[in-house]
Amino acid sequence: MSYLTIRPQPLGIFALPAGYLVLPPTDEPCAATALAALLRGATPTEWPTAWQFYAHALAGNLSVALAALPPFPQPIAAYNRYVLTGSADADLLLYVLLDEELACLYEIAAFTMGHRHELPSLAAATGEIRALGLITYAAAAIERDDLSAADHYFAEAITAALPVSPPLAGQIYINRAELAIQTGGELTAITAWLQKALDLIPADGLVEVRARAAMQLGQILQERANGQRSLLQAVVRCYQEALRFFQRETHPLEFAFLQNNLALAYLAMPMTEAGDRLRGAIAVQALRAALSVYDPHQHPQEWMSVRMNLANALQYVHSAHPADHLLEAVSIYEDLLSRRDPVADPAGYARLLANLGNALAHLGIFAEARARLMQAATLFAQIGDEGAVATIHELLANIDHHEAVVNNARD
Repeated sequence: MSYLTIRPQPLGIFALPAGYLVLPPTDEPCAATALAALLRGATPTEWPTAWQFYAHALAGNLSVALAALPPFPQPIAAYNRYVLTGSADADLLLYVLLDEELACLYEIAAFTMGHRHELPSLAAATGEIRALGLITYAAAAIERDDLSAADHYFAEAITAALPVSPPLAGQIYINRAELAIQTGGELTAITAWLQKALDLIPADGLVEVRARAAMQLGQILQERANGQRSLLQAVVRCYQEALRFFQRETHPLEFAFLQNNLALAYLAMPMTEAGDRLRGAIAVQALRAALSVYDPHQHPQEWMSVRMNLANALQYVHSAHPADHLLEAVSIYEDLLSRRDPVADPAGYARLLANLGNALAHLGIFAEARARLMQAATLFAQIGDEGAVATIHELLANIDHHEAVVNNARD
């Protein structure tokens, strides 16, 4: 007989050990609603009494979950007790007691916990159980460095999960994408898999999983955007999705990272529409939000990078008070120059000098602007960056021209 009367089960949707637990049958009225929530990756608002062990396991209260299980002779309870304890003491008894797909689940759990060395047999496995077994096969293939086989098993697992457990299929798409990222896989495929994951995982379930997938997708699209408005708009949507979960109070480093990247996406958009001025202001706000997290002592590299991005944004973003923005940019550049070693990082130091010179020129402080730009040109010449030297000479020529115009107007 089959003990698994409830199908599909929310297997693999949640982290272990809950992700391997099996729900027993129950006639309680709230069971259908609770099961639907679990299959979306959400936590039910009301639990059947028979599933209280699952609720406690999801909350991380494993001892309470164990105490809520029925007596040992019940096969599903025996399997769930094994998952919760991770003890191999009942290995032989379970092997004899369980049959069909519950036996397959036991083999998957036993292999995952290191109690068995043989991969589980999937001959009788279907749907989400087969998908879970194929994930185990993929993990074993990765351990033996057979990455092609791992990708193949992930693809098979998606096929098995998709008709019965879309959120599980979505998570497998993420696993497949992450494997491809680590091995230098095709970016087009990685992008498609991450987008599939976001399409399959409901917005009200697995919010952290969705947020991480959105963040990964945003990073990949940003690297490929090359100024394309449509791609940059997709990047912004990804980061905004991720920021729904990664809040400053709960995940400060992810929050700061996302705010900085969101700002860069806005700033990279071509300034061709009326709304672009607003996007520039939002970018400045996002950079300030990132700097509310990054600290010069705890996160020196990130802090300096975001400060540099803020100063650059203040120079070029439209403002009702451009002089105030430029003065703040000058102050940031000067502070960053005091923290950077021109010998250790001549290119970075030269870029700071060039940006400072440009900001000073916009303020009409031409003599100091010229001096800073000449310093930058000397450093660029020393490291052989002829393109940067040519750009500096153009800026100097513009200063000379503008200064001549101003002097002629005075005369």
